Amino acid sequence: MTAVEAGRSLTPIQQRVIAILDDLETPLSRWVNGAIAVSILLSAVTFVIETFTIDDQLRMVLTVGNRMLAGVFAVEYALRLWCAEQKWRYVFSPYAIIDAIAIAPLLIGFWDVRFLRLLRWFRVLRLVRFLDRRYIPQWLAADDRLIITRILFTLFSIVFIYSGLIYQVEHPKNPTVIENFLDAFYFAVVTMTTVGYGDITPVSKAGKLVTVLMILSGIAIIPWQISDLIKSFVNTNDKIRNACDRCGLIFHDPDASYCRRCGAALPSSADDIADL
Repeated sequence: MTAVEAGRSLTPIQQRVIAILDDLETPLSRWVNGAIAVSILLSAVTFVIETFTIDDQLRMVLTVGNRMLAGVFAVEYALRLWCAEQKWRYVFSPYAIIDAIAIAPLLIGFWDVRFLRLLRWFRVLRLVRFLDRRYIPQWLAADDRLIITRILFTLFSIVFIYSGLIYQVEHPKNPTVIENFLDAFYFAVVTMTTVGYGDITPVSKAGKLVTVLMILSGIAIIPWQISDLIKSFVNTNDKIRNACDRCGLIFHDPDASYCRRCGAALPSSADDIADL
């Protein structure tokens, strides 16, 4: 829901809030969305650091930092829910579910439900919101580059989440083998690419279940994504750089006279027409 659509039934304050969260037309909205994206990345980095052997003081700082970041995400979630015209429809939307998962660790700090700590590794999925053309730089907004960016992000997210999951369920049972996130990452990559060296094997039932899911994902998703990635590179190589002045789409077919996105005359074709 855009700010214009929401403005028909929202109060002026709600219109302002939704404009800041969803649009990038003002420096404030760009700053807010940039800060949220950086916060997501920082939370993922802190999760990884916590898996290594660090002193208690640094671990306490990271724990406090994670709770503060979860608090930021909770505020954003509350504001989006407040501004939503249909509350329940928003609550069960894909983005809202991912946001709810992101703030779950904030509650976990008060109730020690350890299996719910698995949810924190899904927080990286909140970056999906920023893969919309409105949120990324113009030089990356071309269709081909955007497709490549989304494919790479999908591959990264799958490996990152499975690495976190296997660490979370296997480290308590097998701490000498899965010592930190790097070990889990290595195991996830080897398993999902179906290489299977066998030097690391899960011993817990939960670890075996996650491993099965990793293998199935490796068989079904990874080749599909890599195939799409190769196709995108091939399609880009078959095109020439001829940026559209109206929408900014960079790559077009060699014989194209009009932009395939907006239909405007391309610069090179316009020059050819002027020469005639």
